[in-house]
Amino acid sequence: MTEFLTSTLAIIIYVVLGLAAVAGVGFAVAKSRKELPPAPQRPQLETPKASETHGEAAEGALENVETVDAPVEAEPEYDKPETAVGRMERLRSRLAGSGRLGATLLAILSKGDLSEADWEEFEDTLLMADLGLDATEEILGNLRKAVQVKNTTDPAEVKELLRAELLKQVNPELDRSLNLSVTETAEGKRHPAVVLMVGVNGTGKTTTVGKLARLFVAEDRKVVLGAADTFRAAAAEQLTTWGDRVGIETVRSEQEGADPASVAFDAVKRGQEVEADVVLVDTAGRLQNKSTLMDELGKVKRVMEKRGPVSEVLLVLDATTGQNGLRQAQVFAEVVDVTGVVLTKLDGSAKGGVVVSVQRELGVPVKLVGLGEGADDLAPFNPADFVDAILN
Repeated sequence: MTEFLTSTLAIIIYVVLGLAAVAGVGFAVAKSRKELPPAPQRPQLETPKASETHGEAAEGALENVETVDAPVEAEPEYDKPETAVGRMERLRSRLAGSGRLGATLLAILSKGDLSEADWEEFEDTLLMADLGLDATEEILGNLRKAVQVKNTTDPAEVKELLRAELLKQVNPELDRSLNLSVTETAEGKRHPAVVLMVGVNGTGKTTTVGKLARLFVAEDRKVVLGAADTFRAAAAEQLTTWGDRVGIETVRSEQEGADPASVAFDAVKRGQEVEADVVLVDTAGRLQNKSTLMDELGKVKRVMEKRGPVSEVLLVLDATTGQNGLRQAQVFAEVVDVTGVVLTKLDGSAKGGVVVSVQRELGVPVKLVGLGEGADDLAPFNPADFVDAILN
């Protein structure tokens, strides 16, 4: 009984002590809260009136704002092609590089009183220069007759007689201007001059298209290029590069081997849309002895003509190929009705006589000549300059 009372008393003491501890903690917390300093008050900002916001206060704020101009995109810098007049002045000396024909002929004429063997050598030289048999016989016959009539053996005088004969064969009477007239379609829309460039691989055709475009730009004509040579991987890229240098748009297909006629059609269409003055279309350097490829070239021209007339068909020939170039010209003329010839690589060539033979065979003039690797080394063909160059 005594043990039970003792245990009960101990429990009561523990409970009282626990309640006292809890009450003490609560009192301490309450006291600490009372001793904390009051929280600082957030300053109240006065809202400005509308008149102040949009009136004097706004004007003052704008005065302290630094004005920054928007960046201006720089104009792209394009090449400035040389004019035709400047080209001819500069390129006359280069044309003299094709004067090996003249040097050989003058060496024979300088002998004075020519023997039969000298005249035969003279004839062989003309034939080697690719003037062709008919032109050679005419020059030789007329020159011998003129020498007899004048009864002269003076080399300088004979040289003048030779010059007259060569100039006659080159035919200065042919119209060598390019037809670049802007016309109208049947619907009354503006139709640019369309120039189709043809020729085999290796003649410098795509390069010639780029150079010709530069010549038109120098004449302040608006040009659109058509990259219809879709069979040579680098052709479209090469032509685009030429166009970019002078700010010309190039119509091309991103798909290699695409239909060339479709690209040519789109180029003419684009030329009409942007009111271009000239559309220049490059074509594949197809071999003239493959009829299917030549048929494709004929198709290109026919499809282009659905948008309007083709003004010029220029055949690009390598002057160093001589009679091979003449055979190319014959086949191309049958397919696309060539209106003019562009002779490339004429400088330093012993085949300058191809000017005569091509014109005689086709009845169309050499209109342009390429005389170097420079971007502006393409110029209108001048018969007198050509003959003087090869004789000096």
